[in-house]
Parts: sequence; structure tokens; C-alpha cells
Amino acid sequence: MSLPTARKHTALPKARTLIEALPWLTRHHGKTVVIKFGGNAMVDEDLKAAFAQDVVFLRHAGLRPVVVHGGGPQISAQLDRLGLVSEFKAGLRVTSPEAMDVVRMVLAGQVQRELVGLLNQHGPLAVGMTGEDAHTMTATKRYADIDGARVDIGRVGEITEIDPGAVQALLDDGRIPVVSSIARSADDGHVYNINADTAAAALAAALKAETLMVLTDVEGLYADWPNSDEVISQLTASELEKLLPDLASGMVPKMEGCLYAVRNGVTTARVLDGRVQHSILLEIFTDEGIGTMVLPDKDKDQNGTTDEGAER
Repeated sequence: MSLPTARKHTALPKARTLIEALPWLTRHHGKTVVIKFGGNAMVDEDLKAAFAQDVVFLRHAGLRPVVVHGGGPQISAQLDRLGLVSEFKAGLRVTSPEAMDVVRMVLAGQVQRELVGLLNQHGPLAVGMTGEDAHTMTATKRYADIDGARVDIGRVGEITEIDPGAVQALLDDGRIPVVSSIARSADDGHVYNINADTAAAALAAALKAETLMVLTDVEGLYADWPNSDEVISQLTASELEKLLPDLASGMVPKMEGCLYAVRNGVTTARVLDGRVQHSILLEIFTDEGIGTMVLPDKDKDQNGTTDEGAER
């Protein structure tokens, strides 16, 4: 008597997808991943929900995600409602003491709370904090450089020190830290608005994270924009440094953050299209990836060794 032939199960492709993720799950298990949340993913409801699912998936897959966020669109909207002018100089928001109160309120009281709520729909995971908490981020006043002149732009800061202890404690407790990019100054006691790309990179370096992921509103770093929409799949720190002077202004802080991260102990930095649902999972758990990956220079990474394992 012959045995019946095996049925073709319609779910088999799902199994193959899961198996493809296996080596990446193994590689990243137990590793810290810092994700800068921003761009369209921050204002589109479906993208926000997908982002929260991705971060929770990372946590349940054995990774240690940390989310750092800004909130430019929300800050601008609230300033408009209050009749306060939104002004930018050299790409930085001019932040008066009154505007800083709004920034603080929007980041810690609106954007962060909403994201924590979305994450916690999946369990008691997310804990919100700001760079002020436990001296996680310390800043000094930052000035804009306009035609060689130093211009005062108010309560805009740059990070001088990171103490990752509170974030590390939350990670060790199985939580997902959600960090607002504001910091207090040790010089004058004021609270400063910090570029979220810069804050994410500094925190990733302090945590010795495996990966920094920066969500953007483009597919990645373009090889020859606007002449071509070809995306650079991966490049080294030195290759990125050569491209920086010619990049669009919006990409500069993101790519500078990636460069800083990989030169300060982070294994890879990646720029992803936050307009694509589940872009984080596609980047981490598939062979192709979908964004641009920045690697340390092979001859002088943080350990003096090459990191072949990070390459696609």
C-alpha cells in the first residue's frame, strides 16, 4: 500500500521566511539596538503602529531595543497653536526659553507618551524617560555657524556627556527605554533641545550597541542624487566621510550620527526608509536589507579587527 503524497501547505513560504531569519536571530540575540524614531513614521498612524510592533518583536526575539525620538512636526504644530514663531537658522530650530517649554512638553508629554502607549499595548514593556533623567544626557549650549559667524539660537544644545546607567538598568530588567532628546546643562542648569539623530548616536556609542538604526523619509543614502535614485547598500566610515560635504542638509545629522557611532564602538549604523511598514524587521532579519549600512573601517575599527559578520 502506497503512502499518500504530502500536501502542499500554503503556509510553507512563511516557514521559509522564518528560517531565513534564523542566522540573524542568532547573531543579534542579546545585543542592544538603538533606534532613532522620526520622519513620516512618527506622524502616520499605520506606520506608528507597525513601528511599535517591530520594536516589540525585537524585544521578544531576544534583542534589547532602545528608542530615541525627537518631534519636529509636533513641536511646530504646538508652537503655531500658541502663536510662537518657528524659525530655523543653519538647519537648527531657534529655541527661546518659551519655545523650550513647548519642546519639553511636546517631547516628554505627547510624543513619548503616545509611543510608550503603543508599545505597551503588547505588554508591560516600555518606560519613558528624557535625557534629563538620571543625568543620562548632559549638554552645553550650541551656536549656529552662519557664514563663519557664531549665531546664538537659544536653548539648542550639544551633548557633552552620556551616562547610560539608567537605560542599561531598564534593559537589564527587560524593558524598552523610550528616550526624549532633551538634556540639562551642567554649565548653567538650563534644559536644552538636542538633535535626536545626534542623541541616538551618542547613546548607541555609550551603550556599546550592536546597531544604530535611523528612520528617515528616503530609501537610504543615494549614490548620485538627484541624477540617480540608486541607494548605496553599504559603505565604510571613511567612504561616508568623503561624501558628507555634498549631502543634502537633512541627511547630514543622520549620516554624521552614523559616522560617530561606528567610530565609537557601534558595530553597524543603518539608515532606513521609515515610510515602509516593518522596515526595521526587513533590515535586521533578511539577507538583502533595505537601507544603507555604515561599517567601521576594516583596518581601524574599535577592536582593531575586521567585522566581516556585519556585512550583507
